[in-house]
Amino acid sequence: MTNTVTQIANRPDEPDIRELMQVLGRAATAAAAQLALADTDRKNRALRAAACALRAQHSAILAANADDVREAQAAGLTAALLDRLALDAQRVEAMAAGLDAIAALADPIGGIIAQWSRPNGLRISRVRVPLGVIGIIYESRPNVTADAGGLCLKSGNASILRGGSESWRSSAAIHACLVEGLKAAQLPPAAIQLVPTTDRAAVGEMLSGMQDYIDVLVPRGGKSLVARVQAEARVPVIGHLEGVCHVYVDRDADLAMARSITVNAKMRRTGICGAAETLLIDRDCASNVAPTLINDLLAAGCEVRGDESIRQHDARVKPVTDADWVTEYLDAIIAVREVSGVDEAISHIGRYGSAHTDAIVTANQHTAERFLSRVDSAIVLHNTSTQFADGGEFGMGAEIGISTDRFHARGPVGVEQLTSYKYVVRGSGQIRP
Repeated sequence: MTNTVTQIANRPDEPDIRELMQVLGRAATAAAAQLALADTDRKNRALRAAACALRAQHSAILAANADDVREAQAAGLTAALLDRLALDAQRVEAMAAGLDAIAALADPIGGIIAQWSRPNGLRISRVRVPLGVIGIIYESRPNVTADAGGLCLKSGNASILRGGSESWRSSAAIHACLVEGLKAAQLPPAAIQLVPTTDRAAVGEMLSGMQDYIDVLVPRGGKSLVARVQAEARVPVIGHLEGVCHVYVDRDADLAMARSITVNAKMRRTGICGAAETLLIDRDCASNVAPTLINDLLAAGCEVRGDESIRQHDARVKPVTDADWVTEYLDAIIAVREVSGVDEAISHIGRYGSAHTDAIVTANQHTAERFLSRVDSAIVLHNTSTQFADGGEFGMGAEIGISTDRFHARGPVGVEQLTSYKYVVRGSGQIRP
């Protein structure tokens, strides 16, 4: 299969993208059948061998990434996208550690979710099984190659990865390490495939031409990519459009805690979907809290846009517009508003939020519980930063993304979220009257 793909992708004329993707699909389907039966030890050996390969090949990975970054800079990519694209020794080690962490997780496949007996003696079990073949389409972040490949492998799924053209060299270098791990464990190399072309027609094929092979699609990237996938896909999609995340500072918040959480939630990494984009401040504490929080954000290099009440606290605050409340900046910009209390904060989040991640800072447990129970987001937090919206931080090893869907998977998508289930019924000769 590998030779066939290489021959198609390397033709001197334009490769036949449909033919190429069909080859990938057939190989993935065959690999998925083998992975579904692979024992835990073999999958873990592949993951750990891939982690070792990442560490051994870190210089080659960083060299490939440097070429990607130079090309992206020349193409005028934004600072946020460049941050997502760039790798360093620490990020390569994080990928390797993520694979080791996935290997250490319990294997979900074959796990019994529930079991019961019927009066007629039938014994029924609900048992976890893989989804099959998962297609992942992503932009900028080459680390998704390792995270997605590793999670799909542990959950018994074959994967077809289509990284962004801006991260092509980096993703290819990382993918080579994953294949090395598969071979070391004697698992089919086609269990994790990277689409070997940057032709955008490959994305179209994954969306509407591979329903015979791909069981689920997971988009990870900007709003336009995710919207296209959700609109055009012929198979189920797990994903989210954007992360318009909020921090609400309540009247009973500890000021020192509010300061550290607010700056971390916004500025630790501005280009991730868990970065706070809106700060809501209780009017009853605004005169004491708002000037300090605004100054902290400005000192950290963040542009602050506020409503009229917020602007009265600091002349450096720029006017906010209605569009700001629904904007995922992915940049050092934050919109700030005064609200009359927790209920108005909840109402604002319900109207403008994206059901991704929202946090409250308060020492009042009753207020916190009201917020946590009434904000209908995939992740709600009390007295901690929105930047913890991450599968690794949840102890899931890694994640493919944060789902804001309300069916199948919600929140960080890890190994358990990449499974389905079947019913196993055991009898002793019963027939239905």
